[in-house]
Amino acid sequence: MAGIGSYLKKHTEALVKDVGLEAACELTGKSKATLGRYYSDSDEHSDRFMPIDAVAALEEASSYPHVTSALAELKGITMSYDAERKNTASGGVNADVIALSQRFAMLMAEYQQSIEDGIITINEAKRLLRETLSLQHVLIDMKLHLEEESG
Repeated sequence: MAGIGSYLKKHTEALVKDVGLEAACELTGKSKATLGRYYSDSDEHSDRFMPIDAVAALEEASSYPHVTSALAELKGITMSYDAERKNTASGGVNADVIALSQRFAMLMAEYQQSIEDGIITINEAKRLLRETLSLQHVLIDMKLHLEEESG
């Protein structure tokens, strides 16, 4: 656990520095000292970690989801990060259903084109992967909208 804790603390520090210490204090409602304890490698603070709501607030303002990425890596999960396209509350579920059907149709069209000769080339596989990731983004947006609407 000590190695994992140290790894998470390093990413917590990167997150705070990405946002800026003053801004991090403002966003989380925590003092500079408290934030420092969350990423301190001192033995007395080895069991202190940033609360998940504070991580979420800081990652919303950061250029990269440092802690979420670290957690995914520890679990062996690969993430796809799109800095230009954050999950937003625009459109709602109806727009998501339309986008989902459009993305799925595009994926099937790419697949049909790729499989015509019975072989999927590397470039065709890359196009299929891009369409699959786009479909995944729509599903994530839809999930967030459904969770929001269900209260």
